[in-house]
Amino acid sequence: MITLQYFEPSDFQELISWSGDEAFLLQWAGTQFKFPLSEDQLLEYLKDSNDMNTSNKLIYKAVDLETNQTIGHISIGGIDRQNRSGRVGKVLVGNQSVRGKGYGKQMIQQILKIGFEDLKLHRISLGVFEFNESALLCYEKSGFIKEGLVRDARRYKDSYWNLIEMGILEDEWRMGL
Repeated sequence: MITLQYFEPSDFQELISWSGDEAFLLQWAGTQFKFPLSEDQLLEYLKDSNDMNTSNKLIYKAVDLETNQTIGHISIGGIDRQNRSGRVGKVLVGNQSVRGKGYGKQMIQQILKIGFEDLKLHRISLGVFEFNESALLCYEKSGFIKEGLVRDARRYKDSYWNLIEMGILEDEWRMGL
């Protein structure tokens, strides 16, 4: 079982150690970060975040309650309080020894609870690269529905990656509880 706690500067080095190579960083973090990930980039990322009432992004680390070990990272951004929408991003089970054990789904369940219960959102979206089959399966099991395909959404070196757009509405989430 995990809990989400606000991501802080004391967590920077661990996330940097998990960030991987250029392709992996692009895969889980999108274009906001440039390789190699640095503390300066993370300071900018944290700027104006983590105020439940006013911030347009909430950034978390995932902590295993049994071991008290940080095992991952997740955020909800693009928070639009007028339209009651947000976007999950930067999903990473960083500790390789715990990958494939259901922590990703727990992280998604926790972020959806924050989005729908605490933030009172109506719609939450995310984007996932087409080749990331384990993430796609996790998101579908969590109730997300494929809404579209953005062809050649990201360029990496000499290739392009397709992005699958997914979303979940508050009523769909409540039905799945």
